[in-house]
Amino acid sequence: MRRREFVAGMAVSAIGAFAARAQSMPVIGFLSARSPVESAGLLAALRRGLAESGSVEDQTVKIEYRWALGDYERLPAMASELVNRKVALLVTVGGEAAVRAAIAATKTISIVGIFADDPVASGLVASLNLPGGNTTGVFNFNPTLEPKRVGLLHELVPQAATLGVLVNPNYPPAASQLKAVQEAARSIGMGTVALRASNDGDIDSVFAAAIREGIRVLVVTSDPFFNTRSEKLVALAARHVVPIVYPFREYVSAGGLISYGVDLGAMYHQVGLYAGQVLKGIKPADLPIVQPIKFELAINLKTARALGLTIPTALLASADEVIE
Repeated sequence: MRRREFVAGMAVSAIGAFAARAQSMPVIGFLSARSPVESAGLLAALRRGLAESGSVEDQTVKIEYRWALGDYERLPAMASELVNRKVALLVTVGGEAAVRAAIAATKTISIVGIFADDPVASGLVASLNLPGGNTTGVFNFNPTLEPKRVGLLHELVPQAATLGVLVNPNYPPAASQLKAVQEAARSIGMGTVALRASNDGDIDSVFAAAIREGIRVLVVTSDPFFNTRSEKLVALAARHVVPIVYPFREYVSAGGLISYGVDLGAMYHQVGLYAGQVLKGIKPADLPIVQPIKFELAINLKTARALGLTIPTALLASADEVIE
């Protein structure tokens, strides 16, 4: 056999072996309400968790990605599409709507997800310790931190009498989020105005309306739709010189004033760990729902100066991250 023919034959064999291995890999169906660009760091954390459980993307497992880009109405069809692909596992992140869509789409395929609402109270799992069924994951409960954010903003701008609450009516926990903010504001003598937005046009309109009505401080509620528009929200805050408290550190990294919330990277890492364990044969029913133990306070001093605000020394000392 000539050398050229031998080399060509070896190449064909290698390609065939790679294709056969790829076809035999289990496939994870990944469903997110967010976008790939602003989720890049979170995806890296999820992949680290997978690797620590023995599953490496494109080496031992394939991942099919579906991104709703903040449009929750797309999630049910995306979940059904992944179920029809007969994936080995569904990973659902980026908010309550994603995990609910997956649970509605299948009762047999294992699901590892992130819950924003209490999964027991909402009837999605039997208990936190023994979830039962085909679903487990992480209980985010970031939406329940809204009162803490209200207190932080009041500490920064104590003279503000009315608080604007940016909330997405299409997000499942929206009503409870709004109620929590209203009650927290009322307890410190502040009024509230609900600013409802579920698309880009709404965001522009409610910001303009808030300025016209003299609302000078805002809370952005925890919602994947707003996460996908973080740069837009930060830019509007800078343009209108409005102090805003955000639910995640990523907003502050993008130029936002202050945030308080769970460590999302740690949560995605845990989802990756659980996904790898499920691929090894552990049933979701036997994996307890994990609750976060780390919360992050981030402050952007450059933004504070631009807004003419002085950050109290005690608040700076308690911050996990201060951006100069």
